[in-house]
Amino acid sequence: MVSRQDLLEKAGQFVDSGELFNELSQLVARQTVSSSPEHRVEINAYLDEILRERFEAMGFTVTMDLNWRGSGNSFLIATRIESRQLPTVLCYGHADVVDGQAEQWEHGRDPFVLSSEGERWYGRGSADNKGQHLVNLKALELILAEREDLGFNISFLFEAGEEIGSPQLDEYAAAHRELLDADVFIASDGPRQAAGKPTIFLGARGGATFELNIPLRQGGYHSGNWGGLLRNPATTLAGAIGTLVDGHGRILVPELLPNALPGAVREVLASVHVGQGEHDPEVAPEWADSSLSPAERLYGWNTLEVLAMNSADVEVPVNAIPGQARAVLQLRYVVGTDTDELETAIRQALDDAGYTMVQLKMGQCFPASRIEPDNPWVPWASKSLKETTGQPTTILPNIGGSLPNAVFESTLGLPTLWIPHSYPGCQQHGPNEHALESVLRQGLEMMCGLFHDLGTRHDSPSASMLATGKI
Repeated sequence: MVSRQDLLEKAGQFVDSGELFNELSQLVARQTVSSSPEHRVEINAYLDEILRERFEAMGFTVTMDLNWRGSGNSFLIATRIESRQLPTVLCYGHADVVDGQAEQWEHGRDPFVLSSEGERWYGRGSADNKGQHLVNLKALELILAEREDLGFNISFLFEAGEEIGSPQLDEYAAAHRELLDADVFIASDGPRQAAGKPTIFLGARGGATFELNIPLRQGGYHSGNWGGLLRNPATTLAGAIGTLVDGHGRILVPELLPNALPGAVREVLASVHVGQGEHDPEVAPEWADSSLSPAERLYGWNTLEVLAMNSADVEVPVNAIPGQARAVLQLRYVVGTDTDELETAIRQALDDAGYTMVQLKMGQCFPASRIEPDNPWVPWASKSLKETTGQPTTILPNIGGSLPNAVFESTLGLPTLWIPHSYPGCQQHGPNEHALESVLRQGLEMMCGLFHDLGTRHDSPSASMLATGKI
């Protein structure tokens, strides 16, 4: 049996030889844009021709459901069961990407042709999510190339609609609960806390978007003739926003906040520092709740942000009171926030401040979820990553953004570990999306080490429970 160190060396050689770049090139070339119906054939071909064939070559049994129940989302489940007496891992990835934004990339880059500049590998999906799920698949392939068995059971769930809100992913997982049964969930998406810091995050903040609209009248009225007599929708909008969040980013409605910052979350964030990367913007120390550290604000608390607002034409202002104003806001929230009464709380706050004329329209809402930092899988995985990298592992209770973690943590009831192979400056969703070769290389080594440890050391939480007859 190949040793752990030999396996890590093979992983490094695979990247250094250029083979990982070549394989990622083939994935990036597939224009799997889920927001465009014309690319649906390409997305399904990615599931069938890329993923299914790859899994079957590794001895997995594959189930595919294309456009499941007319959802516009397609799914693939691949399973490899070696023994019911072994631990089982559930992994996840998404085949789809956002629009290529082809005309906006620098230096004439084609978003669907992987290109390199230094250690940056540019291409749509290189960071989100093709580069990340390729690393995890390749780790399994490298292990199986050296031995017949993994030493654990594993299932993969792939979807083709994460970038459009994962339609019916939760329903699909619930309908296939038995097939997706596992002891732990391990996946890769989102960014590390920083490029040089191996990271495990345990969930995701939720996101609730809503619109404030003030359509008072058609057209504008001369400000000299009507100023002081007509309600100004722009001024009203500014005041309405100010009843929810003040000009320093502090949330003013208690119902939009969690009850408290748990001690276990505060503890794991004590050593986390954010906003110190070479290309990171400067963190405003007095913005939002300044009683919290930047890490606590980002990973442990709620923020309410104005995403967009308009009234009349700011580029060509005229001497007229505008007739309408509109803004889109977003609440990023953590576990412990009561979202059932979110609309009621916002409406009540506006009405109490006299803004009954402001229309409120709730938009998409992603649930927040996370596991506790003291879950036994967390130190087990952290120890494995540290043995591979020689660095301490950064533990985050959740990422600042949103992922469909609730499907796995709440619906399937699994401890969830996300081990990202990207970094905050990867420019995902925008022009010039890229992966860092150094992060992908280290990611491949980490996953080889993690899967090796799971299959050979028999010291994981589930293996211990199996040995003692507790499960």
